[in-house]
Amino acid sequence: MALPEAEPGLVFRYDYVWTRETERNRAAGKDRPACIAIATDDDVDPQLAVILPITHSKPRGGAIGVEIPPRVRRNLGLDDEPCWVIVSEANIDDWPNAGISPLPGKPRVFAYGVLPGRLFETIKAEFLKHYDVKRAVRR
Repeated sequence: MALPEAEPGLVFRYDYVWTRETERNRAAGKDRPACIAIATDDDVDPQLAVILPITHSKPRGGAIGVEIPPRVRRNLGLDDEPCWVIVSEANIDDWPNAGISPLPGKPRVFAYGVLPGRLFETIKAEFLKHYDVKRAVRR
């Protein structure tokens, strides 16, 4: 199966690298769900995507996140644990890229789905309000 298009709101599997990890010179992260916040047009070469991590850890210490409601988690096929889209940091990466990985147990599927419009608009608004360019990692 082909990799999905870089669509804002797309939730996919990605080896997200946290800002604190890059400060320790780590170039690869842990595969986790992530969300595209912004993507350049696909005719731009290379196409770039601003990628937000999704984590089970409740935001703290200056991190800001938007919780994904249980119904949305179920519809996407995420697990039952509470999780947040962190909007105060991001990876900026080419699309597609080597950090995209298949979903656990689904070797030919790379995306969970797309966030509902209203939730994505909230995430995008919070990202634009709280994003700190110093916490962006260009991969």
